[in-house]
Amino acid sequence: MSYRDQKKYLEFLKRNERKLEPNELEEYKMFVKRDKDDEDFDTISMKRLKGLYDKYNTPIDKSKYDKFFKNNNQG
Repeated sequence: MSYRDQKKYLEFLKRNERKLEPNELEEYKMFVKRDKDDEDFDTISMKRLKGLYDKYNTPIDKSKYDKFFKNNNQG
C-alpha cells in the first residue's frame, strides 16, 4: 500500500467519522495522530485501516438509475 492510499482512506473516514463505533473511533484517532507525524503505516496498521474503509464504503448500485437513461425508440 502506498502513502496515497493511506491519505485516501483517512480522508474518507474523516467524512464518515460520525458513523464509527467508539472503539473504531479511537483506532481512527490513533491513525490520524500517526499520519500527522508523517509516519508510513506498517502492513498490519494499513490492513486495519483498509478494513475500516471497506466496512463503511458501500459502492452505489448504479443499476437503479438505468430507467432514467433508457432509450425510448419504441413506436
